[in-house]
Amino acid sequence: MRSIVFLVVGNAALSFAWLPTAQESPILAGQDVHQAPLIPQHDKNATIRWLPASGKIRGVNPGSQFVIEPWMAYDEWNSMGCGKDQSSEFDCVSKLGQARANSVWATHWSTWTTKDDIARMQSYGLNTIRIPVGYWIREDLVYSDSEHFPQGGLAYLERICGWASDAGFYIIIDLHGAPGAQVAKNSFTGQVKLENLDGLQFAPSPGFYVDYQYERAYKFLEWMTKIIHTNYNYRNVGMLEVVNEPLQGSNSNTDSLRRNFYPTAWKRIRAAEDAAKPNITPNNRLHIQMMNTKWGSGDPHQYLTDDYFAAYDDHRYLKWSNDNGINSPGTGQTPVAYLKQSCHDDRGGNWPTIVGEWSLSVADNLEWNNPDFAPPDNHEMVRGPNPGLREAKWMDLLELEGELDWRKE
Repeated sequence: MRSIVFLVVGNAALSFAWLPTAQESPILAGQDVHQAPLIPQHDKNATIRWLPASGKIRGVNPGSQFVIEPWMAYDEWNSMGCGKDQSSEFDCVSKLGQARANSVWATHWSTWTTKDDIARMQSYGLNTIRIPVGYWIREDLVYSDSEHFPQGGLAYLERICGWASDAGFYIIIDLHGAPGAQVAKNSFTGQVKLENLDGLQFAPSPGFYVDYQYERAYKFLEWMTKIIHTNYNYRNVGMLEVVNEPLQGSNSNTDSLRRNFYPTAWKRIRAAEDAAKPNITPNNRLHIQMMNTKWGSGDPHQYLTDDYFAAYDDHRYLKWSNDNGINSPGTGQTPVAYLKQSCHDDRGGNWPTIVGEWSLSVADNLEWNNPDFAPPDNHEMVRGPNPGLREAKWMDLLELEGELDWRKE
């Protein structure tokens, strides 16, 4: 899924990852966050982890930059030689072979999100970027005899973080694809070609919820924490999400997630910070983000013994919800029902919650078959009159909490 980033400004002595309204930056207080001055790019001692004094996060996910989801990048996927029979990065690398895959992915990484895109995001008043990555971007974690992923992505992650930091964005890095796949049959995990489902190949079962896969995730999080604290290009990364969209429901896997994975990931990240930055001050630590209670995996806070700089993520797609009967035949599935639910939708439950993904799209049977929702009128309303927006699908919009999804056609 996608990303959020907040504008942050400080000086060499001030590097904070505060959340909005938790405390005001004396530099940004009273200013329009989008007009606040940036630290000069030549100042290599400065780090910028402030959040907007306005308290508003307006962000974007660079979708399919480092974890390609073919449904949102169909033409790109085909141009890379992957095709409809390959449903995830694992599948396509297996098909192309490592050398060919590395070459086509290098082209993808260098062109899918550019410096001009970052500037354009900034021009729209956005201040946050959430960057989804797979564990395989740390290449020594990949089982080379059985796992197949593109190689060389880290340099491009560093470049995008550098551009975003220069532009004053706040950056969230999200472990989007976890070792073993945190859910089955979904390309956002990046893996695996094992089972045929409606002509597509996906991991038939989630393999993440075991100790040895957790250990690979901990090592990824430790490694990323060290990079964030020691590489200047990552200076605006203020939040690290430990896993995207885990399993939902009450079961042994979600119990293990809360009881074992979350507390241990927390401790390992904090220990990595202590090692990378001895005598680190509390307000220079990363926010550690987990999916919130309303995601449906239980309360992530349940077994934590420390929640300093905890943050929570929520993803909201009304097209797959029936809250207050919005998609019930006969009584729901109307513009009024969707708007009413949207305007009164409380996504709290853990504090602070950032809605990292949400969409304006309606149920599939309405989008193309119901004249009240039918394109192109509603799509044009969302996209606006600017013809330049043909390059991006403005499907998900972030206001106080949420996401704007940056998807290229």
